[in-house]
Amino acid sequence: MASKFILCWLRFFSSVECLLDDRFYEKTCPQVEKIIANSVNNSLLLRPRLAAGLIRLQFHDCFVNGCDASILLDTTPSGEPVEKTSKANGFSSKILECVDRVKADVERECPGVVSCADILAYAAREAVVQDGLPHYPVPGGRRDGVSSSAKGVAGNLLSPSDSVKTMAKLFIRKGMSVEDLVALSGAHSIGHTHCKHLHKRLYNYSSTQAQDPSMDLAHYLSLKSSCPKPGALSKEVTDKLMVPLEPSTPLRLDTVYYTQLLNGKGVLQSDQALTNDPTTSGIVERFAQNPSQWAAAFTDAMIRLGKVDVLTGQEGEIRRNCRAVN
Repeated sequence: MASKFILCWLRFFSSVECLLDDRFYEKTCPQVEKIIANSVNNSLLLRPRLAAGLIRLQFHDCFVNGCDASILLDTTPSGEPVEKTSKANGFSSKILECVDRVKADVERECPGVVSCADILAYAAREAVVQDGLPHYPVPGGRRDGVSSSAKGVAGNLLSPSDSVKTMAKLFIRKGMSVEDLVALSGAHSIGHTHCKHLHKRLYNYSSTQAQDPSMDLAHYLSLKSSCPKPGALSKEVTDKLMVPLEPSTPLRLDTVYYTQLLNGKGVLQSDQALTNDPTTSGIVERFAQNPSQWAAAFTDAMIRLGKVDVLTGQEGEIRRNCRAVN
């Protein structure tokens, strides 16, 4: 603690390291992490697939306008469309209702104290732990934003067809690293994706090739059977079709995801690209061979993710309702 105090004093208390603290709620809401853990775990017992959504929710929040829970807002005073209405988001109502329940549980114990931004960070951590990775410290002290714009999403989130160069540039712009990119991509060892994100890869890859040549043939045929060619079914049906991002262990965060990439069995084009680019291929191989090293890299990256462009001190507010500004 003394060394941290000295470091913060030298930095004039301006760095995120100083403004966020693992013991931020020690006096104001000492049970907050336990309350959130119990609430999230109760939801995951009923719907285990929510874990992937909670991790993705924090990522989408932090990369657009910083970790300020703006992704949760239904409306803002400006009246413009909010982040969650962007096509790049599209979170299920079950995930958002899970966060609502967590917030309600926290408010009953500590009204007006814990921010929605901190709740997202703690909830994501519980999802990570429940799906198999070690517990890691989450500092508190984030404040909630009062604005949210669908326009702000463009250029701040990854696309299923992004190149490694594009993804790496985005991570570096957010103060993270290429290794963080590869580590957090391992979150795709759980969760699902819509078939519409695979159509180009399966049926219209290039002017000379219908399918992505980097795909394992059996994997290609399996995905093709699950995701019919556009037009084969009604758009309403096609838009609802989904496939697991890693079918072998779909409810466990592990390195099978990286092994599958090395075998040409990535689902998203952006995932498979990690093995085809020299900037990232070696990291994929290293994580595939060292599960404990990946677990440490993943949790470290989650901690860094939670510090992206945060509001602290007197900035923003502590929302009473995560869906609306006070």
